[in-house]
Amino acid sequence: MERISDTPTRFFDLRPVGIVALAIAMVWSTSIVSGTYHSVKVKPERKTIRVTGSAKKRIVSDLIEWSATLEARAPDRTSAYKTLKGETDRAMQFLLAQGIKPAEIQPQSASFEEDIETIEELKMLPGAKEPTKVEKKIKKGFITKQTIFVRSTDVTRIEKASREITSLLEEGVSITSEAPEYFYTRLGELKVEMLAAAGKDARARADNILRNAGGAKIGKLMAADMGIININPANSTETSEEGNNDRTSLEKDIITIVHTTFELN
Repeated sequence: MERISDTPTRFFDLRPVGIVALAIAMVWSTSIVSGTYHSVKVKPERKTIRVTGSAKKRIVSDLIEWSATLEARAPDRTSAYKTLKGETDRAMQFLLAQGIKPAEIQPQSASFEEDIETIEELKMLPGAKEPTKVEKKIKKGFITKQTIFVRSTDVTRIEKASREITSLLEEGVSITSEAPEYFYTRLGELKVEMLAAAGKDARARADNILRNAGGAKIGKLMAADMGIININPANSTETSEEGNNDRTSLEKDIITIVHTTFELN
């Protein structure tokens, strides 16, 4: 016969240990969550101010381009060309007498076209009750043209020649003088200088705004981008989305714009 023990089974011996372990685990878990919470820091929002700066400077063109066109007419191509050559030679002599260097004078190729005159005549067409205007083309010969192109850094001398060359008209030379075009050849290096001046103006404006508003102080430059560069005739305030590049004036104003963003302290 089996013997049944009177000793009660020890079910409760492990319960205190389990409770302690659970408590430790909960504390450790809470510690991890707490540590994680404190390690995530929310960065404060960065405060900035965006300001536009500008700079303006008067410049004088140091390069001029100018052209004059000669024209001759004759009943045939050969005669027209001979007449044109004589006129071109006289124009070249005039320019050289003005002190313009041969290397600065560039005669272009001659061009020819038929000289056709269109007239209107009144004709009575068959079956018509009233006369009708009819165009009639009459061939008169040939027109030949040649352009003399001048490019020089002697702006004053070329300006004078462009005004006075039409005096050849009194000698029977058919010549048309175009308006000179003016350029500034050191524009690339000037743009760098102007952008720096516009950036300095932007900082001064930002300082002035904050000084009057009170509180914050201007910090480091966060961003800067170049705006439109306008080259206008002197004293002109004209603007363009693409930027102006005047060629009509000896004296010009270059206007540069910069958009900047500064951090506030």
